[in-house]
Amino acid sequence: MPIDNLKPVNQQDIIPYNPYYPGAKRSWLPLAISLYREGKLEGQRPIEGGKAIPFIATWTVSSLPLEQTRCRLQFDGSPDLNYEVVLKNEDFIGYLIEVIRNYQREGVIDFPKEFYRQLLKLPAT
Repeated sequence: MPIDNLKPVNQQDIIPYNPYYPGAKRSWLPLAISLYREGKLEGQRPIEGGKAIPFIATWTVSSLPLEQTRCRLQFDGSPDLNYEVVLKNEDFIGYLIEVIRNYQREGVIDFPKEFYRQLLKLPAT
């Protein structure tokens, strides 16, 4: 489902997640949890000086913030460009908040740099 068509979840659904997000991010939870429940996202990773690379992200869905989410990204439709990361739901939904915010600012569906650092197992900067 395109981000523009997401329907916010009800307040009852966000209660378990509220303690994990400061006030500003908390307002994005209804849309982020809605996107999380889709279990799939298609986007593009911008490449500096080059053409953006399309990706499809899929993930397992569970209901509690401290449970694990296994996320797989496939770039450019290539089986050789498959990556996987396991994160706590609270962290993954935080990344989805950034995806939605970035989309509303720039019109691009992409994960934040911090997500890619974890996906590619790069050290934090």
